[in-house]
Amino acid sequence: MRHVASLALVFALASVSLARAEMSVVCTAVAEAGTDTLLKREGDCETRVTPASTFKIALAVIGFDAGILTDEHAPVLPYRPGYPAWMPSWKTDTDPTGWIRNSVVWYSQKITEALGKRRFADAVARLDYGNRDVSGDPGKGNGLTRSWIGSSLKISPLEQIAFLRGLVGRRLPVTPHAIETTIRLLDTGLEPGGWRLYGKTGSAAARHPDDSLDRERPIGWFVGWAEKGGRTVLFARLVRLDRKPSVFPGLAAKDSVVADLFTTPGSL
Repeated sequence: MRHVASLALVFALASVSLARAEMSVVCTAVAEAGTDTLLKREGDCETRVTPASTFKIALAVIGFDAGILTDEHAPVLPYRPGYPAWMPSWKTDTDPTGWIRNSVVWYSQKITEALGKRRFADAVARLDYGNRDVSGDPGKGNGLTRSWIGSSLKISPLEQIAFLRGLVGRRLPVTPHAIETTIRLLDTGLEPGGWRLYGKTGSAAARHPDDSLDRERPIGWFVGWAEKGGRTVLFARLVRLDRKPSVFPGLAAKDSVVADLFTTPGSL
């Protein structure tokens, strides 16, 4: 068993090293929660891009506030043939915990469809999330199902930090239940260097200058916060993979955040 565990660690480290070799960091933004202090601001942290699956943080807040989501394990929604199922883990009945853990797109779409266009747009505007634009692709009427996936809704790394300030500071204009339950869902269970991490990854195709999709050089997010000894640090990292990836860009972003910020003593 020890030999198997050692091999697993070797393969995991090799995967991380490969991802780092393929990756360039677009932005790293790190801030102390409860203050306006930025500890790090490296790269282009102001340009807005698609939030991809990091939008699930805001959508969880919205869903719990609206009563569409009840708690970490309710509602359980059944998978139906025809739903988006790019991953095998999506082809199963799913609750909020599984939704966040496996980043299930169709579960997000069931939340937004239950909200409807007006309530969805109003909720995103109330959270002051990025550019607030949930109209979707021009002429396609897909705002409820696609606006956060390489479409109209965009957010910068600094705006991700601003949104997280409101969440962690319990200042978002939603119910306390919505905030506290979302926070519990985001607990990754990792404790590198004594830090406990909360956050969400996101992966998406980048855009060429003419706004067409660049699937060969996708982007990845990891946004969230870490707690240690009474201190809370917010972070947003955006990366771009320099070739067609061997791992999800969001996972590459997450691994790099853990290695760069929360494993090495004295990095923060």
